[in-house]
Amino acid sequence: MLVALDGTILLVAQPSLQRDLGASVAQIQWTSTGYLVAVAALLVVAGRLGDRYGHTRLLFIGVLGFGAASAGIALAPDIRPVIVLRVAQGVCGALLQPATLALLRLAYPAERLGRPIALRTSAIAVAAGTGPVLGGVLVAHLGWRAVFWVNAPIALLLAALALALRQPVPGRAASQRLGLSGAALLAAVLAVLVHTLAGVPRHGWDGAPTLFGLVAVAGLTAVLVAHERRVAHPIVPHAVVRSVPVTASMTLLLLTSASLFGALFAATFHLQDVLGLDAFATGLRVLPLTALMVLGSPVAGRALRRYGPRRTALCGTALVVVGLVGLSLLGPAGTWTATGADFALLGAGFATVMVTATGTVVGDAPPGYAGVVGGLKQTAVNIGPTLGIAVAAGTSRTPVPAFGSTLLILAAIAVLALLPASLLPSGRPVGPTERGSTDRADALRPN
Repeated sequence: MLVALDGTILLVAQPSLQRDLGASVAQIQWTSTGYLVAVAALLVVAGRLGDRYGHTRLLFIGVLGFGAASAGIALAPDIRPVIVLRVAQGVCGALLQPATLALLRLAYPAERLGRPIALRTSAIAVAAGTGPVLGGVLVAHLGWRAVFWVNAPIALLLAALALALRQPVPGRAASQRLGLSGAALLAAVLAVLVHTLAGVPRHGWDGAPTLFGLVAVAGLTAVLVAHERRVAHPIVPHAVVRSVPVTASMTLLLLTSASLFGALFAATFHLQDVLGLDAFATGLRVLPLTALMVLGSPVAGRALRRYGPRRTALCGTALVVVGLVGLSLLGPAGTWTATGADFALLGAGFATVMVTATGTVVGDAPPGYAGVVGGLKQTAVNIGPTLGIAVAAGTSRTPVPAFGSTLLILAAIAVLALLPASLLPSGRPVGPTERGSTDRADALRPN
């Protein structure tokens, strides 16, 4: 909730911050881009560090650093320290996010993960939905600096809880060594990828910076793969790479989050520039999405326990596709009811996918690697929105006339997500620990 609230509340504060500090548009963009690049590049590395040194310790360091950086931004005299501290916030955000998922995996058996993960998804939706409202109130009455002061007491509370509460002790994998060269290569791949995608709305897909960035990503990825194949301790362990539920869940999250956030980007322009709505009325049209994410997450948790990951994920992905196709058919005469219904389908579908994929990816984490799996999951949901916005903005340099075709492209991306959804387990969630116990019992059972 802390991270989600910070991300959405900043959007409201940026115009006031720009005027007060005399910053350029490019500098303001880097307050977001710098954070995204840092957090996406380090999530997997942070997960490995948590597996090695303890997730509670990483959570404690991450929340303290996040709060300290936020307080530093509130005191910043000009835009340059704001950008530097936003990058520091991204580093700390990368430390704490995989730890939260890993601690859930340690606290609950795989078959009971659905309910806490559903609660987590609802909490994130509430934080993201209330961020703009809270930000507007704070900026209007106390100024943009109050937006960053809000994080400090929350971070201190979380740090105190991390120290006070006893957490389960994680199982140890065969090796917890962290190869620095592999970690550096993975961080470079993800950082260049996110930076390239973030620049697509400005440069287009055929712009020189975008093409150069994509070539750089391909080259670095080839070097990373070759390196990981020959080292004894890869940054992403072979046990994780070979897990079909884990890789399918991450692909599912990447594609569906790209579809959803690309649709939100395109719909914002359509509602304001074509339908002539103001920002408040636009927010009301989108409100059913947030409401269904909050209300749909517990339902998705129960469906996951009853019907299994595969059927639940296929249903959720189908709802996302139907919602995107419905939005693509909206014209200038689109009614509130039709728009709200389509956004409600998107919210219910995405909540279902989030709960199912998160529960599967965390529940199927090999023993001792809950942190790295949590880092991979968070990487997928950080890169997905950046990719979706790049697709939505890059399909046309003037996005409003291309609204219908853009939504159909995003719907096609969501259709692709049906493939990884079909690869998820068909039965109730069963974690690797429980499978191992069953195998040992079978081995001891007399013929």
